[in-house]
Amino acid sequence: MRPPAGFARVGARARALAGLRLVLSRTAADLFWAGRYVERADFISRLIDATLRLAALPSSYGGAVGAWSSALAAAGIEPLYAERHPELTERSATAFLALDPANPSSMRTCIERARHNARAVRTALTVEVWEAINTAWLEIQGFGTTLESRAALSRLVEHVKSSALLFDGATHRTMLREKSYWFLRLGAALERADNTARLLDVKYHLLLPRDEPVGGSLDYFQWTTILRTVSALTAYRHVYFDSIKPWLVADLLILNRRMPRSLAACASDLVRYLDNLARSTGKRGPAHRQAVAMSARLAQGDMAMIFASGLHEFIGEFIAENNALGHAIQEQYLFL
Repeated sequence: MRPPAGFARVGARARALAGLRLVLSRTAADLFWAGRYVERADFISRLIDATLRLAALPSSYGGAVGAWSSALAAAGIEPLYAERHPELTERSATAFLALDPANPSSMRTCIERARHNARAVRTALTVEVWEAINTAWLEIQGFGTTLESRAALSRLVEHVKSSALLFDGATHRTMLREKSYWFLRLGAALERADNTARLLDVKYHLLLPRDEPVGGSLDYFQWTTILRTVSALTAYRHVYFDSIKPWLVADLLILNRRMPRSLAACASDLVRYLDNLARSTGKRGPAHRQAVAMSARLAQGDMAMIFASGLHEFIGEFIAENNALGHAIQEQYLFL
């Protein structure tokens, strides 16, 4: 029995549309992860820079071992490091964070993966954006997989930081405000929120030795270093006109929407990017509702209540919520 007239054409059209959706979802995924990997590389570069400062402290203040242990924890790779290295040393920790191909969060790996994702969607990017990530990748190859000295590490850190700024600037200044741009920015905002939260948690939960008083000289130096890590020391002074105080640093990096790396600012950005995607794709779903709810909770937050209930617990809940949002974004847009 022959199918009705037009049936084959309808079936072919449906298959073509399904194939198009698959291609578009892969493009969105590549853009999303390119944004995440560049942001992660930038965070690791800043984390290494800050840890070098902390590692210079006397051993009675925790010294190099304590500082690098905290850096690995902040990057979320402490268990992976322990699997590959019998002991913790500055040399092995810096190599693992910077150039180790076995570390999925090393600066080298992040730049390589960002470049791989960007190459897959080359036509969705401007020449300037592609050249920024391709040049970053080409130059990082020159460092190999080992570090000759602290000076080489410092050069690598500065290269990655400047490359991330160049990529970010090229994205902002040359790309059309349409789906490609929003997916890039969405990935960066999600990654940035996770990084800020982990950095805060490590400082509050791990860095300060148990016998060192909160508000002491070590505490002051560590909080100052955290602010330097996220380029927020000048912002802190402009906002609070006060000496470094833990609750004010936490307020700046959690609730202050004027601070680009704060949790509140990242959550607000996530809502905005998802709003723009909803308008351009006609699709508004669970990811958008989760982002709105997360942003609203931070907008209603109060630092006194957060400290009273436990900063570590609050940040842990935020990280879990941010991860859940990431999964929702992937289910809604990237796995069609």
